[in-house]
Amino acid sequence: MTKIAVLIGSLREASVNKKLAKTLESLAPNGTVFSYADLNLPLYNQELEADFPSSVQNLKDLIETADGVLIISPEYNRSFSGVLKNAIDWASRPWGNNSFKGKPAGIIGVSPGQTGTAQAQAHLRNVMQSLDTNLLTHPELYISTGRVFDDNGQVIESYIPHLRAYIDALVSHSTKNKTI
Repeated sequence: MTKIAVLIGSLREASVNKKLAKTLESLAPNGTVFSYADLNLPLYNQELEADFPSSVQNLKDLIETADGVLIISPEYNRSFSGVLKNAIDWASRPWGNNSFKGKPAGIIGVSPGQTGTAQAQAHLRNVMQSLDTNLLTHPELYISTGRVFDDNGQVIESYIPHLRAYIDALVSHSTKNKTI
C-alpha cells in the first residue's frame, strides 16, 4: 500500500483542483490510498507554536506518516494560494521539525489561464526544494481548465492518459523514496 497525503490549495467545495485530485485518485495504481489534508488552519503565528493547534498537528502527522505528498494548487496572481503557503509554513515548523524533509512530493494544479499553473508550480518548487523535499521532476503538467474539463466539468477522455502517467510516476517515486 502507498499512502499519499494530498494538500489542495483551494478551500472551495466546487474547486476544480479538488476535482483534479479526485480524478487522480481514481486513476492511481491499485493499493494507493489518498489522505486529504484539512487546510482550513489558523494563520501561521510563531507564538502559537508553544500550544500547537491540533489542526496543525493533524496536518504534520498526515504528512509524516505518508509515503508521498501530492500538492495541488490553483494559480492566483501568478503564484500559489495563500491557503497552501500557510499550510506549508505550519508543516515546516517549529524549527527543526520540518514534516516535509526528505519526503517524496509532486506538484500539479489547474487554473483557467493559458499557461495553467506554470507560475504557481515554479514558485512551489522553489519553496519545496528549500524544505528539502524529494520532488518528482517529470512528468510536469500545467493544466488549463478548458483543455482538461468539458462543459459539464468532466475530464476530457483524451487527457486521461496524461493524468494516469502523472499519478503513476508520483506513486512510483513515493514508493522508491519512502522516508518512513
